[in-house]
Amino acid sequence: MADVAVIAGSASDEDIVSKATSVLEEEGVSYDFQVLSAHRNPEELAAYVKGSEARVFITIAGLSAALPGVVASLTEKPVIGVPVAAGTLGGLDALLAIAQMPRGVPVACVGIGNGANAAHLAVRILKV
Repeated sequence: MADVAVIAGSASDEDIVSKATSVLEEEGVSYDFQVLSAHRNPEELAAYVKGSEARVFITIAGLSAALPGVVASLTEKPVIGVPVAAGTLGGLDALLAIAQMPRGVPVACVGIGNGANAAHLAVRILKV
């Protein structure tokens, strides 16, 4: 069983994923990594989240950044969103999408591309 599930919306987010997983490895935190898009793989994403025993989810997404909100709608566990600098707005669109979740669907949001901070936050959550 992994303590943290790391989900990237695209394989192109590998650099941000590696920053997050490096911190998790340094801290001795077990994790599972998946590439699942809220738009391209909705059924697989839902099955993964609902079946996961992870205690925290780190979600990495750009542009409309639907992934963190979709994951948060499928679980009561903490979800951390990492906005990706993709497209013409440099990640601001993703940051705003993640930070503005509707009531009852909370998502923590770290800085654009900051996979390491997402992992540090996950470690702190696990220590509570």
